[in-house]
Amino acid sequence: MPGKVKYHQLSESEKKKCLGDFYSMVALLKTRQDVKNFLKDLLTLSETVMISRRIQIAKLLLEGDTYDDIRQQLKVGPTTICQVEKWLNNGFGGYRKAIEEYRKKYPDRSDFEKYGYPAFSREWIKKKYPMHYLFSSLLNKRK
Repeated sequence: MPGKVKYHQLSESEKKKCLGDFYSMVALLKTRQDVKNFLKDLLTLSETVMISRRIQIAKLLLEGDTYDDIRQQLKVGPTTICQVEKWLNNGFGGYRKAIEEYRKKYPDRSDFEKYGYPAFSREWIKKKYPMHYLFSSLLNKRK
């Protein structure tokens, strides 16, 4: 019974075929919803969160945040930050290009600037989803 196939065990033609198919499939996705559905089917929630956090680390590094700032804000280790910085500075330019394109398309996507609170704090959630707190807000006003 064969075990897991490791990347280095594949022939060059198998590597090209597998990776080529993967890259082509991703490139064919047209909408955010298509990408979201594809990645939900492809990755576990944990894998999705890990990738998302790497992107957040890259964004913060590009904004000039220090390792300590990033560690405190995202609760990640210095090794993870170092690895992302290595990919960011010595990789193929994918992080940098994706983040630049994101900033062009969504220039106002800073939740802190938009809502005035750190993302996912209680205040942020109340500001972003006021209808969820309508009943408690009405009760608080009556006091």
